[in-house]
Amino acid sequence: MPPPRFETLLYTTRAAVATLTLNRPDQLNTIVPPMPDEIEAAIGLAERDPAIKVIVLRGAGRAFSGGYDFGDGFAHWGEAMNTDGRWDPGKDFAMVSARETGPTQKFMAIWRASKPVIAQVHGWCVGGASDYALCADLVIASDDAVIGTPYARMWGAYLTGMWIYRLSLAKVKWHSLTGEPLTGKEAAAVELINESVPFEQLEARVAEIAEKLSGIPLSQLQAQKLIVNQAYENMGLASTQTLGGVLDGLMRNTPDALQFIDTAANEGVRSAVERRDGPWGDYSQAPPDRRPDPSHIIAPYGDERA
Repeated sequence: MPPPRFETLLYTTRAAVATLTLNRPDQLNTIVPPMPDEIEAAIGLAERDPAIKVIVLRGAGRAFSGGYDFGDGFAHWGEAMNTDGRWDPGKDFAMVSARETGPTQKFMAIWRASKPVIAQVHGWCVGGASDYALCADLVIASDDAVIGTPYARMWGAYLTGMWIYRLSLAKVKWHSLTGEPLTGKEAAAVELINESVPFEQLEARVAEIAEKLSGIPLSQLQAQKLIVNQAYENMGLASTQTLGGVLDGLMRNTPDALQFIDTAANEGVRSAVERRDGPWGDYSQAPPDRRPDPSHIIAPYGDERA
Protein backbone atom coordinates (compact mmCIF):
# COMPACT_ATOMS: atom_id res chain seq x y z
CA MET A 1 0.00 0.00 0.00
CA PRO A 2 1.47 3.41 -0.96
CA PRO A 3 2.14 5.82 1.92
CA PRO A 4 -0.60 8.42 2.52
CA ARG A 5 -0.04 11.82 0.96
CA PHE A 6 -0.34 15.04 2.92
CA GLU A 7 0.27 18.68 1.97
CA THR A 8 2.34 19.71 4.99
CA LEU A 9 3.94 16.53 6.29
CA LEU A 10 5.29 13.12 5.37
CA TYR A 11 4.15 9.88 6.98
CA THR A 12 6.48 6.89 6.86
CA THR A 13 6.82 3.64 8.76
CA ARG A 14 9.64 1.28 9.51
CA ALA A 15 9.21 -1.80 11.67
CA ALA A 16 7.19 -0.69 14.73
CA VAL A 17 7.88 3.05 14.34
CA ALA A 18 5.79 5.62 12.45
CA THR A 19 7.52 8.91 11.63
CA LEU A 20 5.69 12.19 11.01
CA THR A 21 7.95 14.75 9.33
CA LEU A 22 6.73 18.33 9.06
CA ASN A 23 7.59 19.15 5.46
CA ARG A 24 7.53 22.88 4.76
CA PRO A 25 11.30 23.32 5.06
CA ASP A 26 11.48 26.50 2.97
CA GLN A 27 9.08 28.11 5.45
CA LEU A 28 10.75 26.59 8.55
CA ASN A 29 7.74 24.29 8.86
CA THR A 30 5.57 27.14 10.10
CA ILE A 31 2.02 26.25 11.04
CA VAL A 32 -0.67 26.96 8.45
CA PRO A 33 -3.79 25.03 7.48
CA PRO A 34 -4.09 22.12 6.96
CA MET A 35 -1.12 21.20 9.18
CA PRO A 36 -3.13 20.83 12.43
CA ASP A 37 -5.68 18.59 10.70
CA GLU A 38 -2.94 16.57 9.01
CA ILE A 39 -1.04 15.99 12.25
CA GLU A 40 -4.24 14.71 13.83
CA ALA A 41 -4.93 12.49 10.81
CA ALA A 42 -1.40 11.09 10.72
CA ILE A 43 -1.48 10.31 14.44
CA GLY A 44 -4.75 8.50 13.77
CA LEU A 45 -3.10 6.37 11.09
CA ALA A 46 -0.40 5.31 13.51
CA GLU A 47 -2.97 4.63 16.22
CA ARG A 48 -4.97 2.32 13.97
CA ASP A 49 -1.95 0.43 12.62
CA PRO A 50 -1.46 -2.67 14.81
CA ALA A 51 2.17 -2.93 13.72
CA ILE A 52 3.06 0.49 15.15
CA LYS A 53 4.16 0.90 18.76
CA VAL A 54 5.99 4.25 18.71
CA ILE A 55 5.49 7.54 16.86
CA VAL A 56 8.28 10.02 16.07
CA LEU A 57 7.50 13.67 15.27
CA ARG A 58 10.19 15.76 13.58
CA GLY A 59 10.74 18.58 11.09
CA ALA A 60 12.50 18.63 7.71
CA GLY A 61 15.13 21.21 6.88
CA ARG A 62 16.81 23.43 9.44
CA ALA A 63 13.99 23.69 12.00
CA PHE A 64 11.46 21.62 13.83
CA SER A 65 9.01 24.50 13.33
CA GLY A 66 9.01 28.28 13.47
CA GLY A 67 5.52 28.34 15.00
CA TYR A 68 2.37 29.89 13.58
CA ASP A 69 2.82 31.81 10.34
CA PHE A 70 1.50 35.31 11.02
CA GLY A 71 2.86 36.97 7.89
CA ASP A 72 -0.66 37.51 6.53
CA GLY A 73 -2.44 38.01 9.84
CA PHE A 74 -5.46 35.71 9.85
CA ALA A 75 -5.58 35.26 6.07
CA HIS A 76 -4.44 31.62 6.25
CA TRP A 77 -7.55 30.72 8.24
CA GLY A 78 -9.97 32.40 5.82
CA GLU A 79 -13.60 32.73 6.82
CA ALA A 80 -13.02 30.54 9.88
CA MET A 81 -11.72 33.65 11.68
CA ASN A 82 -12.68 36.54 9.41
CA THR A 83 -15.84 38.30 8.28
CA ASP A 84 -15.65 40.58 5.24
CA GLY A 85 -11.87 40.39 5.37
CA ARG A 86 -11.61 41.51 9.02
CA TRP A 87 -10.90 39.54 12.16
CA ASP A 88 -14.10 38.38 13.83
CA PRO A 89 -13.67 37.81 17.61
CA GLY A 90 -16.81 35.68 17.77
CA LYS A 91 -15.56 33.35 15.06
CA ASP A 92 -12.12 33.28 16.67
CA PHE A 93 -13.54 32.15 20.01
CA ALA A 94 -15.79 29.56 18.41
CA MET A 95 -13.05 28.17 16.18
CA VAL A 96 -10.31 27.83 18.79
CA SER A 97 -12.56 26.41 21.51
CA ALA A 98 -14.34 23.78 19.40
CA ARG A 99 -13.03 20.22 19.43
CA GLU A 100 -13.38 19.79 15.66
CA THR A 101 -11.73 23.06 14.60
CA GLY A 102 -9.37 24.26 17.34
CA PRO A 103 -5.71 23.90 16.30
CA THR A 104 -4.71 23.15 19.88
CA GLN A 105 -7.17 20.28 19.97
CA LYS A 106 -5.67 18.94 16.74
CA PHE A 107 -2.16 19.02 18.21
CA MET A 108 -3.46 17.38 21.38
CA ALA A 109 -3.87 14.25 19.26
CA ILE A 110 -0.18 13.81 20.13
CA TRP A 111 -1.05 13.85 23.84
CA ARG A 112 -4.19 11.75 23.44
CA ALA A 113 -2.53 9.06 21.29
CA SER A 114 -2.41 5.83 23.27
CA LYS A 115 1.02 5.08 21.80
CA PRO A 116 4.13 6.96 22.95
CA VAL A 117 5.24 9.92 20.85
CA ILE A 118 8.85 11.13 20.69
CA ALA A 119 9.44 14.69 19.49
CA GLN A 120 12.79 15.06 17.73
CA VAL A 121 13.59 18.77 18.01
CA HIS A 122 16.28 20.67 16.16
CA GLY A 123 16.75 24.24 15.02
CA TRP A 124 13.88 26.55 15.88
CA CYS A 125 11.02 25.23 18.00
CA VAL A 126 9.21 28.41 18.92
CA GLY A 127 5.76 29.81 19.58
CA GLY A 128 2.93 27.41 18.86
CA ALA A 129 5.46 24.83 17.69
CA SER A 130 6.87 24.55 21.18
CA ASP A 131 3.33 24.07 22.49
CA TYR A 132 2.69 21.04 20.36
CA ALA A 133 6.22 19.57 20.59
CA LEU A 134 5.75 19.52 24.35
CA CYS A 135 2.56 17.48 23.89
CA ALA A 136 4.85 14.55 23.07
CA ASP A 137 5.69 12.02 25.75
CA LEU A 138 9.44 12.27 25.27
CA VAL A 139 11.24 15.30 23.81
CA ILE A 140 14.81 14.88 22.59
CA ALA A 141 16.53 17.98 21.20
CA SER A 142 19.83 18.94 19.66
CA ASP A 143 22.02 20.97 21.99
CA ASP A 144 21.72 24.08 19.81
CA ALA A 145 17.95 23.93 19.29
CA VAL A 146 16.09 27.03 20.45
CA ILE A 147 12.80 26.48 22.29
CA GLY A 148 10.70 29.43 23.38
CA THR A 149 7.49 31.43 23.23
CA PRO A 150 8.16 34.89 21.82
CA TYR A 151 4.40 35.41 21.81
CA ALA A 152 4.76 35.87 25.59
CA ARG A 153 5.82 39.43 24.67
CA MET A 154 3.27 40.08 21.98
CA TRP A 155 0.38 38.44 20.15
CA GLY A 156 -0.46 35.38 22.16
CA ALA A 157 -0.75 33.29 25.33
CA TYR A 158 0.11 29.73 26.34
CA LEU A 159 -2.06 27.35 24.33
CA THR A 160 -1.58 23.70 25.28
CA GLY A 161 -0.37 24.68 28.75
CA MET A 162 2.51 22.24 28.50
CA TRP A 163 5.05 24.88 29.50
CA ILE A 164 3.06 25.32 32.70
CA TYR A 165 2.78 21.64 33.54
CA ARG A 166 6.32 20.65 32.60
CA LEU A 167 8.22 23.39 34.47
CA SER A 168 8.51 24.39 38.12
CA LEU A 169 6.53 27.44 39.26
CA ALA A 170 9.67 29.59 39.42
CA LYS A 171 10.76 28.66 35.91
CA VAL A 172 7.35 28.92 34.26
CA LYS A 173 6.74 32.34 35.83
CA TRP A 174 10.08 33.50 34.42
CA HIS A 175 9.49 32.25 30.90
CA SER A 176 5.82 33.23 30.78
CA LEU A 177 6.64 36.82 31.70
CA THR A 178 9.90 37.30 29.80
CA GLY A 179 9.42 35.02 26.81
CA GLU A 180 13.11 34.19 27.00
CA PRO A 181 14.07 31.04 25.05
CA LEU A 182 16.13 28.05 26.06
CA THR A 183 18.67 26.09 24.08
CA GLY A 184 18.15 22.36 23.88
CA LYS A 185 20.84 21.86 26.50
CA GLU A 186 19.25 24.42 28.83
CA ALA A 187 15.77 22.98 28.31
CA ALA A 188 17.02 19.53 29.33
CA ALA A 189 18.76 20.97 32.39
CA VAL A 190 15.50 22.45 33.74
CA GLU A 191 13.53 19.34 32.66
CA LEU A 192 11.30 21.11 30.16
CA ILE A 193 12.42 18.29 27.84
CA ASN A 194 13.97 14.89 28.47
CA GLU A 195 17.45 15.31 27.05
CA SER A 196 19.61 17.03 24.49
CA VAL A 197 22.46 15.67 22.41
CA PRO A 198 24.82 17.06 19.78
CA PHE A 199 22.96 17.47 16.50
CA GLU A 200 25.08 14.79 14.84
CA GLN A 201 23.73 12.25 17.34
CA LEU A 202 20.10 13.38 17.35
CA GLU A 203 18.53 11.04 14.81
CA ALA A 204 20.48 8.05 16.10
CA ARG A 205 19.49 8.78 19.70
CA VAL A 206 15.79 9.10 18.82
CA ALA A 207 15.98 5.87 16.79
CA GLU A 208 17.64 4.14 19.75
CA ILE A 209 14.89 5.21 22.16
CA ALA A 210 12.16 4.25 19.70
CA GLU A 211 13.71 0.82 19.23
CA LYS A 212 13.96 0.22 22.98
CA LEU A 213 10.33 1.25 23.52
CA SER A 214 9.30 -1.03 20.66
CA GLY A 215 10.60 -3.98 22.66
CA ILE A 216 8.00 -3.37 25.38
CA PRO A 217 4.51 -4.84 24.96
CA LEU A 218 2.20 -2.25 23.42
CA SER A 219 -0.45 -2.61 26.11
CA GLN A 220 2.20 -1.93 28.76
CA LEU A 221 3.26 1.28 26.99
CA GLN A 222 -0.37 2.33 26.67
CA ALA A 223 -1.13 1.68 30.33
CA GLN A 224 1.84 3.69 31.53
CA LYS A 225 1.07 6.62 29.23
CA LEU A 226 -2.58 6.61 30.26
CA ILE A 227 -1.94 6.75 33.99
CA VAL A 228 0.56 9.60 33.72
CA ASN A 229 -1.63 11.57 31.34
CA GLN A 230 -4.65 11.07 33.58
CA ALA A 231 -2.81 12.57 36.54
CA TYR A 232 -2.18 15.75 34.53
CA GLU A 233 -5.72 15.79 33.19
CA ASN A 234 -6.86 15.75 36.81
CA MET A 235 -4.80 18.89 37.43
CA GLY A 236 -7.10 20.83 35.11
CA LEU A 237 -5.28 20.59 31.80
CA ALA A 238 -8.46 20.96 29.72
CA SER A 239 -9.65 24.10 31.50
CA THR A 240 -6.17 25.62 31.25
CA GLN A 241 -6.26 25.07 27.50
CA THR A 242 -9.72 26.60 27.18
CA LEU A 243 -8.56 29.74 28.95
CA GLY A 244 -5.34 29.75 26.91
CA GLY A 245 -7.23 29.77 23.62
CA VAL A 246 -9.52 32.61 24.73
CA LEU A 247 -6.63 34.72 26.06
CA ASP A 248 -4.58 34.02 22.93
CA GLY A 249 -7.36 35.47 20.80
CA LEU A 250 -7.61 38.55 23.00
CA MET A 251 -3.85 39.11 23.07
CA ARG A 252 -3.70 38.90 19.28
CA ASN A 253 -6.13 41.78 18.98
CA THR A 254 -5.13 44.41 21.50
CA PRO A 255 -4.10 47.80 20.04
CA ASP A 256 -0.44 46.86 20.55
CA ALA A 257 -0.92 43.50 18.85
CA LEU A 258 -2.74 45.05 15.89
CA GLN A 259 0.11 47.52 15.49
CA PHE A 260 2.53 44.58 15.56
CA ILE A 261 0.64 42.93 12.71
CA ASP A 262 0.42 46.20 10.79
CA THR A 263 4.18 46.50 11.04
CA ALA A 264 4.55 42.92 9.76
CA ALA A 265 2.18 43.63 6.86
CA ASN A 266 3.65 47.00 5.88
CA GLU A 267 7.33 46.63 6.73
CA GLY A 268 7.75 42.86 6.78
CA VAL A 269 7.76 40.23 9.49
CA ARG A 270 11.47 40.77 10.08
CA SER A 271 10.87 44.38 11.09
CA ALA A 272 8.09 43.44 13.52
CA VAL A 273 10.23 40.73 15.08
CA GLU A 274 13.20 43.09 15.41
CA ARG A 275 11.07 45.53 17.40
CA ARG A 276 9.74 42.77 19.64
CA ASP A 277 12.94 40.84 20.32
CA GLY A 278 15.66 43.42 19.69
CA PRO A 279 15.64 44.80 23.25
CA TRP A 280 16.04 41.27 24.58
CA GLY A 281 18.75 40.23 22.12
CA ASP A 282 17.33 36.77 21.57
CA TYR A 283 15.59 34.59 18.97
CA SER A 284 16.56 35.97 15.54
CA GLN A 285 18.19 38.97 17.24
CA ALA A 286 20.55 36.80 19.27
CA PRO A 287 24.28 36.42 18.63
CA PRO A 288 25.23 33.39 16.52
CA ASP A 289 26.08 31.21 19.52
CA ARG A 290 22.49 31.62 20.79
CA ARG A 291 20.88 30.69 17.48
CA PRO A 292 20.61 27.23 15.91
CA ASP A 293 23.37 26.27 13.51
CA PRO A 294 21.79 26.76 10.05
CA SER A 295 23.90 23.93 8.63
CA HIS A 296 22.06 21.42 10.81
CA ILE A 297 19.61 19.97 8.30
CA ILE A 298 17.20 17.07 8.65
CA ALA A 299 16.42 15.32 5.36
CA PRO A 300 12.68 14.86 4.65
CA TYR A 301 13.26 11.13 4.35
CA GLY A 302 15.91 9.67 6.61
CA ASP A 303 16.04 5.97 7.37
CA GLU A 304 12.29 5.91 7.96
CA ARG A 305 11.16 5.24 4.39
CA ALA A 306 9.11 2.07 4.42
